[in-house]
Amino acid sequence: MHAFRSHTCADLNTAHVGQTVRLSGWVHRVRDHGGLLFIDLRDHYGITQVLADPDSPAFAAVEKVRSEWCIRIDGEVKARDASLINPKIPTGEIEVFIRDIEVLGAAEELPLMVFGDQEYPEETRLRYRYLDLRREAMQDNMKLRSDVVASMRRRMWDKGFREYQTPIITASSPEGARDFLVPSRLHPGKFYALPQAPQQFKQLLMVSGFDKYFQIAPCFRDEDPRADRSPTDFYQLDMEMSFVTQDDVFATIQPVISGIFEEFGGGRKVDADWPQISYADAAKWYGTDKPDLRNPIRMQDVSDHFRGSGFAIFAKLLEQDGTEIRAIPAPGGGSRKFCDRMNAYAQKEGLPGMGYIFWREVEGVTEAAGPLAKNIGPERTEAIRQQLGLGVGDAAFFLGGKPAQFEPVAGRARTVIGEELGLTDKSRFAFAWIVDFPMYEKTDDGSIDFSHNPFSMPQGGLDALQGDPLKVLGYQYDLACNGYELISGAIRNHKPEIMFKAFELAGYPAAEVHKRFGGMVNAFKFGAPPHGGCAAGIDRIVMLLADEANIREVILFPMNQRAEDLMMGAPSEPLNEQLRELSLRVIAPE
Repeated sequence: MHAFRSHTCADLNTAHVGQTVRLSGWVHRVRDHGGLLFIDLRDHYGITQVLADPDSPAFAAVEKVRSEWCIRIDGEVKARDASLINPKIPTGEIEVFIRDIEVLGAAEELPLMVFGDQEYPEETRLRYRYLDLRREAMQDNMKLRSDVVASMRRRMWDKGFREYQTPIITASSPEGARDFLVPSRLHPGKFYALPQAPQQFKQLLMVSGFDKYFQIAPCFRDEDPRADRSPTDFYQLDMEMSFVTQDDVFATIQPVISGIFEEFGGGRKVDADWPQISYADAAKWYGTDKPDLRNPIRMQDVSDHFRGSGFAIFAKLLEQDGTEIRAIPAPGGGSRKFCDRMNAYAQKEGLPGMGYIFWREVEGVTEAAGPLAKNIGPERTEAIRQQLGLGVGDAAFFLGGKPAQFEPVAGRARTVIGEELGLTDKSRFAFAWIVDFPMYEKTDDGSIDFSHNPFSMPQGGLDALQGDPLKVLGYQYDLACNGYELISGAIRNHKPEIMFKAFELAGYPAAEVHKRFGGMVNAFKFGAPPHGGCAAGIDRIVMLLADEANIREVILFPMNQRAEDLMMGAPSEPLNEQLRELSLRVIAPE
């Protein structure tokens, strides 16, 4: 017999009754039933009930084991009485009488229990992640992640892509986040960078003639953590194709992603229609560039109904350039209690509040109610109702000012309204391509910088770069699903003259472009093909499939909110010898 097991803890059934078997695993829990000791023995595959009575030669040793001890048992498989069968587990029809036991690894007092559904602080869970990962939900999440990655690989190979590995140590590149720098021992004072993405290398592969590339790629960005973003590193399904348009990329990746969601989505509906929505329309309709289309609410511009109206706040606001009034329809939200609650929500988000109108029936007539309705009169409220397609029992909320200032709050309010009124369909995955991103944005100091990927082709090519940079759109696109960004990509700028001009507008002179991107710029001088691609965030995809709200629930060993690895003690202070070897000196912050 094998030194540790003849079967896993998920293998045994009534066909094995009477056999002598060997199992190894962890003590999930121990139960003492009046001198009869039951152990739920757990391994990666499942649970088997094993037991010992006082007649067993192993009884004294079994009495000593505790939760999460790692043990090996030999015993005889017996059928359970019909009344004791556990239909919830594959091994529920049998149990194993212990004849011999060996403790493979004893456990000290546990900082967190594996058995049960107790909640523990995240700091405790991350410090003892190896225990946390033993729990069934975490095992399921990590198996799901592994299966998703394997399926992605198969699907990409089936589409004619090959997987190529790109460097992990490279040069710094502006990808929209901070680099992790790596000091060079052989070149004192100089630094490598961990790649924020394989962006330049995958483009160089296209110049090299490889045509279709993909990679399950690690990416490194020094970012502020969020619930849906790791603060240090993440993995993405990275792909690039030559001789393609934007629609070619969409047609290639859509069946891969939809297939993943159909395979692992637990029966939830996967929308087949993926609309293309411009960045400007997404902001106007949903207040975000990653809209949750399970929520049917679409915001509308209702400025004309408030110009010169009796509601002075909005009327005066509209006299300023660049302002508008946006309405958030709320079907079914027509009660003063709900309206007041949403007004309080806006105040909590830092706005003065949200005006509202709700409609009720009075003596058979539809009547508008609320402070706004009184100020602007019945004709304007009726026009608003007609525009928004609302009726009795419905409401609308209003925000005004410069859109960039109120859109984020409006987008979050739309989400809250959809959830509280039961309008958001939680049983489906709804996708949308967000397209026509602006190439540039104005920074806080008034200068122009890239708003997205700097290597994207501007729509209109070189001619588009001759006018106002803020009006230039790029062949850039994101895929949104249920309120999250899953994919980001672009058709690339493969012509040196257009690239130099694009970087010049963002404040990068030609010499700087050569210095920072010399490898790619030089390559483009030797017959670069039109090419484009995208990258899908694996961690975020698995988070959605696992129905988790926090990305750390689907990452094996994540950092905490302060970008610390509590288990391994990172980041740590370097030894003086290491600093000397790298010609570095640490200056303590003031």
